Amino acid sequence: MDKISKKLLDKIDPNKLPQHVAFIMDGNGRWAKKRGLPRIFGHREGIKNAIGVVEGLGQLNIKNGTLYAFSTENWTRPEKEIKALLKLFRDNFISKKSRLLENGVKIRLLGDYQKFPQDMVDAIDELIEDTKDNTNLELAIALNYGSRQELVRAVKKITEKGLKSDEITIETISENLYTAGMPDPDLLIRTSGEFRISNFLLWQIAYTEVFISEKFWPQFTADDLANAVIWYQSRNRRFGSVEKK
Repeated sequence: MDKISKKLLDKIDPNKLPQHVAFIMDGNGRWAKKRGLPRIFGHREGIKNAIGVVEGLGQLNIKNGTLYAFSTENWTRPEKEIKALLKLFRDNFISKKSRLLENGVKIRLLGDYQKFPQDMVDAIDELIEDTKDNTNLELAIALNYGSRQELVRAVKKITEKGLKSDEITIETISENLYTAGMPDPDLLIRTSGEFRISNFLLWQIAYTEVFISEKFWPQFTADDLANAVIWYQSRNRRFGSVEKK
């Protein structure tokens, strides 16, 4: 992935950057199908592209990102595709670690990743441990993740703590989500032209600006990221209040 062009960088106000950008990386399979290739080729290009997007966040000095990589619903895909995809994840968690370390990226996981094969779990645990002291960018990767399942998990955790109903606040729920400690996304980018949230960060995106790109994820460039940020900076974020004159 190329770096963001200077022309676009000059249009971005460094004082109005989103704190957190989340991505629904959609369209890998369709990108491959249009080229007469197996779907797994699309996933391979999609993972490669994700690394470049992460570096684009770093170039913009955005401190938090989230990638929706594998949902709880993705288990319904063909077994052959799932196995190939999980192998891609595991191999890239190992091979891209040095690149993440060079860019000062800290990894956190959203979702019940312990359900994956043990060699993949081990690779994830090692990546989390080895990047834990990095401070340039905190990158959350959503794997075996569903937002409704996350909310059920949060309710169970709160119940186990024995809190009374009048002790439960918005902050209580936020503190028991996978994203605890991260700011809510300011900007959500979904590729492939689909207008769906797909069970992703339902609680966290209450006031998030949503940018839809017509491009499939493997086609999404650093300049596309910059254009999404420029669009975000043009938005009037009222958070439910009346627009100020």
